[in-house]
Amino acid sequence: MGNPPVALTIAGSDSGGGAGIQADLKTFAALGVHGVVAITAVTAQNTLGVNAVSEIPPEVVRRQIDAVVDDFGVRYAKTGMLFSSPIVSAVSKAASAHKLHLVLDPVMLAKSGAPLLKSDALKTLKEQLLPLADVVTPNIDEAEALSGMVIRDIKDAAVAGNAILRLGPRAVVIKGGHLKGSPIDMLVTGDGAIRQYGGSRISSGSTHGTGCTFSAAITALLSKGCSLEDSVLGAKEFVSNAILYGLRIGKGVGPANPMSNVEIDAEKYRVISNITDAVTILESAEGLSMLCPECQINIGMALPSPYALTPDDVCAIPGRIVKVGSRLRASACPHFGASSHVAKVILAAMSFDHNIRSAMNIKYSESILEACSKTGFTVSSYNRANEPDEIKRTEGASIPWGVNVAINAAKRMPDVIFHKGDMGKEPMLNILGRDSVEVVVKATSIFKQLMKPSSASHFDTATRQCGAP
Repeated sequence: MGNPPVALTIAGSDSGGGAGIQADLKTFAALGVHGVVAITAVTAQNTLGVNAVSEIPPEVVRRQIDAVVDDFGVRYAKTGMLFSSPIVSAVSKAASAHKLHLVLDPVMLAKSGAPLLKSDALKTLKEQLLPLADVVTPNIDEAEALSGMVIRDIKDAAVAGNAILRLGPRAVVIKGGHLKGSPIDMLVTGDGAIRQYGGSRISSGSTHGTGCTFSAAITALLSKGCSLEDSVLGAKEFVSNAILYGLRIGKGVGPANPMSNVEIDAEKYRVISNITDAVTILESAEGLSMLCPECQINIGMALPSPYALTPDDVCAIPGRIVKVGSRLRASACPHFGASSHVAKVILAAMSFDHNIRSAMNIKYSESILEACSKTGFTVSSYNRANEPDEIKRTEGASIPWGVNVAINAAKRMPDVIFHKGDMGKEPMLNILGRDSVEVVVKATSIFKQLMKPSSASHFDTATRQCGAP
């Protein structure tokens, strides 16, 4: 395994850990890049605002840049909060001397509105630093300050992008989050090309540090050899995740979470490993096929909260788990997004208790239901005949409705939820648990209870009455 690329952040320190060099370093690390720093200012701030700023002497800023570039061979750097004209000049001279590939985030205001660039420093930024930048990443307000024009829509943004290009940078990304409608980011390059990167607006109270995260992600991806176009696309996806899974901490605007991208990958590995272990237990047990319904079995496990939002965040078995003689066999390896029904059961249960992350469907019969109770499991149910018309008319709403009814009826999280079917719907029993192995252990406990002499006789009789061989 080779050494990672090294990227430099030249920015202010956020004592709240949400923006500035703290956000940059987290982003670099999440993308596999070693981060080094040149601190331009120390701020006293939190999620509510900036209380104080103390700038670092320009010569010390320059010494920091020289030190890390000389030792680490830095080629790519990003700038954030530069604060004063002397610091902008010092950074410009250092970037020029070291021939740095520069991503310039023209930070002017904090999320709270506190100024992070003195008014007289804007002129220095435009004259000295912009011409050195490979790419500049202003939001709408910053783009207006740099271009000298009002931006009302995406067409204005394109005109502003070209106006900023005339100041010397090789490319401009105007972030469209402050415009009405869908958030469209626009990349304007010196060859006259304009590329739009669309997205969905995310409702979140955790957006502190998103600009820093975006520009840091571009820098990291460029340092890894990605093209500018791919770096912008990758950075947009990265910051979208950081916002979607932002941290709900502090009393004000919470920080985005750059580490969510790493955490999701790690959790996916853990989930797949857990389901693999659960399937191994299922496949090794003789006789468990008698728990298999006509629609076959599936078992699923979701990512932990807050990462489990849709069925794509739930891992299950494509093609389900099928009967092969007296044993069960998985049709394929675990895969995220492979289930609809079991995933909906899990997500509905997680809305009550985020620790319940797994479910498995098995055959319904009175004898199996009795075995559940004798094993000591809490059992609850819902009647599909009572399903409201508006639920029936809404695609995918039936299972969440039923799970909600069953949990509310039990006044606690049950181990087992069942229904007795409806027109065209097979009766079904779902086992719930904290992970897939726990769910399978519950299923084997039910099976063992079922195989006890009194239960087994009852089960055989019920099976024959159903017409089974």
